[in-house]
Amino acid sequence: MLSEQTIATIKSTVPVLAEHGLAITQQFYKRLFQQHPELLNVFNQANQKQGRQQQALANAVYAAAAHIDNLGAILPAVRVIAHKHRSLGIRAEHYPIVGENLLAAISEVLGDAATPEILGAWGEAYGVIADAFIGVEAEMYREAEEAQGGWEAFRPFVVERKQPESDIITSLYLVPQDGGAIAAFKPGQYVTVKLDIPGYPYTVNRQYSLSGEPGKPYYRLTVKREDSVVDGPKEAGIVSTYFHERLQAGDVLELSAPAGDFYMDREDSRPVVLISGGVGLTPMVSMLHAAAADAESGQHPQRTVTFLHAAVNGNVHALRDEVLETAKRLPGGGAKVRFVYEHPTAEDRAEERFHHEGRIDAAYLAAEAPVDGVFYICGPVAFMRSIVESLRAQGVADERIRYEFFGPAGQL
Repeated sequence: MLSEQTIATIKSTVPVLAEHGLAITQQFYKRLFQQHPELLNVFNQANQKQGRQQQALANAVYAAAAHIDNLGAILPAVRVIAHKHRSLGIRAEHYPIVGENLLAAISEVLGDAATPEILGAWGEAYGVIADAFIGVEAEMYREAEEAQGGWEAFRPFVVERKQPESDIITSLYLVPQDGGAIAAFKPGQYVTVKLDIPGYPYTVNRQYSLSGEPGKPYYRLTVKREDSVVDGPKEAGIVSTYFHERLQAGDVLELSAPAGDFYMDREDSRPVVLISGGVGLTPMVSMLHAAAADAESGQHPQRTVTFLHAAVNGNVHALRDEVLETAKRLPGGGAKVRFVYEHPTAEDRAEERFHHEGRIDAAYLAAEAPVDGVFYICGPVAFMRSIVESLRAQGVADERIRYEFFGPAGQL
């Protein structure tokens, strides 16, 4: 337990963190990688160069300070981060390293304002928060290892086949190299892929949603090729480009066990609304498969499902036919499926590949989605922000709005 004096001291730093939090986390990562370059093999360097990881940590530090007198309020955020940590292989021994460099960064950025009292309070608070993470993550490691077909860290998987899904999206079907069973996953969860790319100086770790139907003897990852350039050739898209251009059937990848707390609650009988943009449809397709399987097994046979997907056009729209076929498995005429193309091609128009031209705006959302549903959302941040704002404006409670960020958690 933290003392009242420590809580008061931490609370007093909230305005300072609002102003200097990003500078502190930028200095933190600079120090961390200088002192422990081996951690360059754990952190996504594209997210570092884009500033996403630094901003996510700044948000987390600010939230911890603001809720230091009620840390239970940030427990959901702790679990989200802990899932990512477990899938990346973060261990208890990493926390003292982080604490030492975080306190040093606070001191270096704030200068004389970082009094011994403030540094002492943050040191004490960090210990409590770190213990919470370590405890949650230890339980997650145990669960991953003890699950049927599960494992603790990383396990070799063979690329059974590659399947092009659109001009820029390809699916990888992965089976365990040892031929054993694989862990079950909840529809919406992800795995971390770890690999060494020839010519690239660091081991890379990327997290990809599982896009296939739960219960199959393989995992499917559906990956968009990212060609962004950040201080070097294809830095931001180095893994996806490798998958598309160089990975072949028979190659081996190392995978973490499935992780993540963004998943469809299969016990919930309320209407399900799946809303995605671009490659954000990958977890939604898994959820659609799960909903269909539930209906066929007699679980929630009357639960309705609405699937809304936004894409630029049909050339970049992946898994279209699979979604339509899976939707037919739902009772009552099947799931309601709507494809929205922002810039449909002539072929899209001729073949009637889409239902609406433009975007999923507030009016379209209100017309197509049941307001009493549970909403699952995934896609670019701006897309998700627009959808969430529209739902809240319609009076949809936050409890029924669930979304997933690709990469470090941000804010909507």
